[in-house]
Amino acid sequence: MANRVYNPTSAGRRNSSVQDFSDLTASKPEKSLSFRIKKHGGRNCTGVHTVRFRGGGARLIYRLIDFKREKFDIPAKVATIEYDPNRNCRIALLHYADGAKRYILCPEGIKVGEMLLSGDRVEPKPGNAMPIRNIPAGLEIHCIELHRGRGAQFIRSAGRAAVLSAKEGNDATIIMPSGETRRVNLDCMATIGKLGNGDYQNIRWGKAGRTRYRGRKPHNRGTSQNPVDHPLGGGEGRSGGGRHPCSPTGVLAKGGRTRKPRNPTSRNIIRRRRSRRYGEVKLR
Repeated sequence: MANRVYNPTSAGRRNSSVQDFSDLTASKPEKSLSFRIKKHGGRNCTGVHTVRFRGGGARLIYRLIDFKREKFDIPAKVATIEYDPNRNCRIALLHYADGAKRYILCPEGIKVGEMLLSGDRVEPKPGNAMPIRNIPAGLEIHCIELHRGRGAQFIRSAGRAAVLSAKEGNDATIIMPSGETRRVNLDCMATIGKLGNGDYQNIRWGKAGRTRYRGRKPHNRGTSQNPVDHPLGGGEGRSGGGRHPCSPTGVLAKGGRTRKPRNPTSRNIIRRRRSRRYGEVKLR
């Protein structure tokens, strides 16, 4: 689906666009699978401000998503395709044959009335879920488990899909959208297909107010703050900071590794993702 572009009737409307919601079939969520979110404005359980530039925003109703797909061999009918304010892809409401209802992330090409299934051996069509062991190599997959039974942790954003490259031993080789190649156990679950709403990345917010609706407050530069608040603050007039860019705690912002050095899942990475700065692939 394409995004809808506004006419430049004002400065806020100029160069702004919104999603085209023509693919949605329901306007209200399933009551039994939704609840109100309480916001914390970037503060932890003790009230300390741990995440900056968060607060306000529109009130949200959270939709419970079935990331495990554990109802094996029970056919489910796609009842509705809905908008979810908590994520950038669409969600689909499934009505199972035993009367249960579940939300899943909606793959590309899914329509109301289709029958989906999850199990050990099911037809490899978009929306069906099965262990990676039984998925043919070369297919696009999403909602991939990192550990069996924990639920989907990879590939959950709009327009994204990984490619099942090969299988060897008890592991499968998967090429991620970032270019990273990693191993995943063959018993982990995955869903066939590519997630829809790929045009989300082309949305232009147009004005600062639309970002405030999403709960994002203005991001103040370090050089505009006082020395007591930021290492780059202070000075006469508009100073340059006097040192390399860093965080309020002094952590350098350029060139540093953000991944935990002792992350146990690092041993499953075969090839690192592409560097954003130079477009190259970092080897392990």
